[in-house]
Amino acid sequence: MAKRSKTYGLLAEYETSGALYAACEKVRDAGYGAWDAHTPFPVHGLEKAMGMKSSWVPWIVCVMGFSGAIGGFLMQYWMSAVDYPLIISAKPFNSYPAFVPVTFEAAILLGSFGAVFGMFGLNRLPTLYHSLFNSKNFLRFSDDRFFISIEARDPKYGLDKTRTLLESTGALSVEEVDD
Repeated sequence: MAKRSKTYGLLAEYETSGALYAACEKVRDAGYGAWDAHTPFPVHGLEKAMGMKSSWVPWIVCVMGFSGAIGGFLMQYWMSAVDYPLIISAKPFNSYPAFVPVTFEAAILLGSFGAVFGMFGLNRLPTLYHSLFNSKNFLRFSDDRFFISIEARDPKYGLDKTRTLLESTGALSVEEVDD
């Protein structure tokens, strides 16, 4: 007896970015939540057509940047005023103008780490396998085709209903993708 594979969802193929944009608006308006658009290059305004919320990455960068600045300043203060105080040219131990370069660089360093690792974490990267790789048509997403994938885990997903929606958006093809 052959084992039946689990369905990941449906994959719709489009020829132009304009067709994809219009299709994304229709899928968004239909109320789907577990879906994505795949393009060979960035499409301006696609996140608006998909109804995406703003990213958390800027907030992560801000918190990490301020943490780096505060940590860099406190590290220098502790070293020069508490741990090993030296009187140099009658300057005070807390000579904050001398702390500016390291404070700035610590903010930049931790802010950039926050950007990179925040983006990796929020995008769940690295992803070494994805079910869409099972589709032969999907190989063209990085070349010259545009795709929308709707996952079967979406509460609004129904094979026939979702297929009809995607076909009504002007898709070149709609295929079921196995998990």
